[in-house]
Amino acid sequence: MDDSIVDSGKRVTNSPSISFYRTTKTDIANMKTEKQKMLDGELYNALDQEISDERIRTRFLLKRLNDSAEDESELRADILAHLLPNASEGLWIQPPFYCDYGYNIRLGEKVFFNFNCVVLDVTYVTIGSRTLFGPNVQIYTATHPIDYHERATGLEYAKPITIGEDVWVGGSVVICPGVTIGDRTVIGAGSVVTKDIPSDVFAAGNPCKVVRQLK
Repeated sequence: MDDSIVDSGKRVTNSPSISFYRTTKTDIANMKTEKQKMLDGELYNALDQEISDERIRTRFLLKRLNDSAEDESELRADILAHLLPNASEGLWIQPPFYCDYGYNIRLGEKVFFNFNCVVLDVTYVTIGSRTLFGPNVQIYTATHPIDYHERATGLEYAKPITIGEDVWVGGSVVICPGVTIGDRTVIGAGSVVTKDIPSDVFAAGNPCKVVRQLK
């Protein structure tokens, strides 16, 4: 069978009185919601009503979190439970904090975000246990087409980011779409991480490169 064709489940053979049809992969892609396209890393319309409403809900939660006082730990915990439903125990976020959706951020235990971190979680951001982020760290899954004709359509897409366990990301680091950072690695302050960084290294610079092994 041509792999560009997917059986619809309603195919009937050798029967001229019953209609026969096939569904192409393109047809299936067109049946996806904009949210499904977004999560799958495909071009999608960010102004779609469903995902626009979800971003607004997230903005309200962030407003409550960022306006909370230091002695309102129970309130912060309640807000974070709704904002980041895929976080494990021991999460510590020092407001202000910003993200697009929240539910695409998957956190291990005892993850720490210092002041003013931003996570554009258009698709999945996976962060391992005991990983630490300095102030002003920016994590971007969101991106736009390089071709200006395609960019002019207003469509955008995203690439997932994975950061391992026991990683330390210094202040004002920018982590670009599609990057993976290995376990126990340290990223120097002010770095711009455009490509994968392996485990057990110190890396720094713009673009960020391995400086030395840690083991």
